Amino acid sequence: MLKKALFLCTGNSCRSQMAEAILNRRGQGHWEAVSAGSKSAGYVHPLALRLLGELGYPVDGLRSKKHDEFREGRFDAVITVCDRAKEACPVWPGADMIHWSFEDPADAAGTEEEKLAVFRKIYLEIDDRIRLFLAAAK
Repeated sequence: MLKKALFLCTGNSCRSQMAEAILNRRGQGHWEAVSAGSKSAGYVHPLALRLLGELGYPVDGLRSKKHDEFREGRFDAVITVCDRAKEACPVWPGADMIHWSFEDPADAAGTEEEKLAVFRKIYLEIDDRIRLFLAAAK
C-alpha cells in the first residue's frame, strides 16, 4: 500500500511543489505526495516550473493549493518546509508531523539566472532531505 505525504509551505508556490515532485519520483511505488499552503499563492512560481521541467519532472497540472483541500485526507507524514508553515500547520491525526526549514527561493534577487541558481540550490537541499527521509522510512 502506498504511503502518503503532504508537504506544507506558506504559499505552495516553490518549496512544497519541488518536494512533492521529488518524492513522487524518488518514492515511486512506495510514496505518493501532494502539497499545499497555509495561504495559497494561487500560482506555482515560474522558476520552480522551469527548473522542474528542465530536470524532466512533469509540470502539467501543478497548481497552488490551500491545505484545507486535504483536511479529510489520511497521511502517513505531514512535512512543513518553512518555519511559517510550521507555526500555522494544523495537526493531521495519525500522521508523523515533520519540520524541515528551507530558504524561500522566491525571495532571491538578481538576474533570472542568479535567481534560478537559488532555486537549484534549494532543490538540491530538498532532494538530499528526501533521500534521507526515504532511507530512514525503509
